[in-house]
Amino acid sequence: MGGLPARTSDQRTVLLRLDPDLRWLLPPRLRDAGQRELGFDPDATVGHLVQAAGVPLTEVGGLLLDGTPARPDARTQPGSVVEVRPVLRPQPVPPGGFLLDVGLGALARRLRLLGLDAAWSNAADDPDLVAHAVAEDRVLLTQDRRLLMRRALPHGALVRGSRPDDQLTDVLDRFVTSPAPLTRCTACNGGLAPVPKAEVADRLEPGTRRSFDEFSRCTRCGRVYWRGAHAQRIDALVVQAGVARSRRGPRDGIGG
Repeated sequence: MGGLPARTSDQRTVLLRLDPDLRWLLPPRLRDAGQRELGFDPDATVGHLVQAAGVPLTEVGGLLLDGTPARPDARTQPGSVVEVRPVLRPQPVPPGGFLLDVGLGALARRLRLLGLDAAWSNAADDPDLVAHAVAEDRVLLTQDRRLLMRRALPHGALVRGSRPDDQLTDVLDRFVTSPAPLTRCTACNGGLAPVPKAEVADRLEPGTRRSFDEFSRCTRCGRVYWRGAHAQRIDALVVQAGVARSRRGPRDGIGG
């Protein structure tokens, strides 16, 4: 973004310039140029203008207003230029863990297989999700930009990718995580605890009883787990987590 004029010649507008990593959020016809003009409004903050351009503030790592670092509550002047930089990766996960919206159930199950705290419900509406995120100090993962623009939401992230595996790669790239496979229930997100084989033998298929001796049980819903049931999937996800971490560059923020 260096070498470009700090102000525009049109004193009726404000120009937003997006980092290449954020240009996919612009309308297709504006992506190559990577910028968008908006009408000047003396009451609009920089944050309001960025979100009016389609970029949730959860995706913003820095702002320059006429070449000077600025906060989202700063005010523009006629002809101002706002430069928008992406959030730096990786980010810490809030103490409460992850919260996923209704459309990301497959991603939630993958995160749980890796032992990551990932709350999800197929019945939660937008106000429920925001309230849950606030109450439990969770980061909300969603592909709904408008949901991320809700003022009451403390932490959020726009998940990239249409396939669950691509979404997982994006989340593992964006956040600092410590996978602990087979420690969470994929069905309810409850913790798993070791259980003697004799206590669950009557719930096992004959082949499972013969082949495995170590079992865990969900402390919340009672579902029984053993490594053989998920071994290949877990191994593949652990490899994927390693690949996501290895992709991180010196500044990061790269995604699909």
